[in-house]
Amino acid sequence: MVLGTLLGATPASAAHPVHVVHPGESIQKAVDAARSGDTVLVQAGTYHESVKVTTSGITLRGVGPATVLEPAAPKAASTAKTAKTARATETAQAQKSCAEQGNGICVVGTKTEPVRNVTLADLAVTGFSRIGVVAVGADGLTVRGVTADRNGQWGIAEERSTRSVYRNDTARSNGDAGLFLANTISAEQGATDTGGTVLDHNRLADNRIGITVRRLRNLTVKHNVLTGNCAGLFVVGDENKPKAGALTVSHNLIEQNDKYCAATARLPFLQGSGIILTGADDTLVTHNLVSGNSGASPLSGGIVLFKSFVGATSERNRITANSLAGNGPADLVNQEATKSSNVFQRNLCRASKPAGLC
Repeated sequence: MVLGTLLGATPASAAHPVHVVHPGESIQKAVDAARSGDTVLVQAGTYHESVKVTTSGITLRGVGPATVLEPAAPKAASTAKTAKTARATETAQAQKSCAEQGNGICVVGTKTEPVRNVTLADLAVTGFSRIGVVAVGADGLTVRGVTADRNGQWGIAEERSTRSVYRNDTARSNGDAGLFLANTISAEQGATDTGGTVLDHNRLADNRIGITVRRLRNLTVKHNVLTGNCAGLFVVGDENKPKAGALTVSHNLIEQNDKYCAATARLPFLQGSGIILTGADDTLVTHNLVSGNSGASPLSGGIVLFKSFVGATSERNRITANSLAGNGPADLVNQEATKSSNVFQRNLCRASKPAGLC
């Protein structure tokens, strides 16, 4: 039997089922059978599939790093198609599946009806050509204890989502950002309010960028470890209104993000960047330990304020009570106008550009 149900001693009428998936069985079938409040528990093993979650209120949980999702082997194409099969194929092409887009786990709502209160926990997603875990149109998503490594683009990502919690996750050796959060990927729009999304106690290592926050407001990044990336934390805004910002970045350990990453169409080469703010307003950066981030990129340095590449300035940001050491070309770098409204106070550091910020 594909699914097991564990109800324990609680009467069935009062309990939400736990659908148990064993190696060789389909996680997707269990997810499709689950209803709000149910848990899909995936036992230790390697599962060669992608999983799409569209039902609110369900939990998809493994037993830790020993529960691994990897891409399925490509299937040989069949030339024989009935009319029914042809219609199904046309629909699938119109709405590409999670697997067809090269993703591992997809949590998908719509613009008018978000998928709510989904939890992903205690599993690993590795080797997908695009994104390990991605949420689009989610509200109240929790991603906890998830490892995303060696995925082609982002380890864990979201867009058009609110009130998310990412806690105790690990993202390493992904092609771009370990954690990537954005308002929307496909259009130029002003920053959106996340409603208080939190990134807490995550580890981001050996990615191109540890964490990217793009065109978002009202978000907290705290108690994370970012190391061995080309850039640690990148807060990205632009000229659209409202601007990115109203963020809190606090109590993070950001060290030795000095890997070299080549330039792209959007950015110069990256190396040795701790925290970068570009085109962002009203952000509090405080009580972070930033050390050993050194390079010769225009974005290099411990904490860097950089005018965005479309000319948008960063205003009213407060860089306060951070400890910085061994960053190059300086611990604090402010490339904004001399009379900007950004404030640098009570930071423990040795060198700044321009001088006088420490």
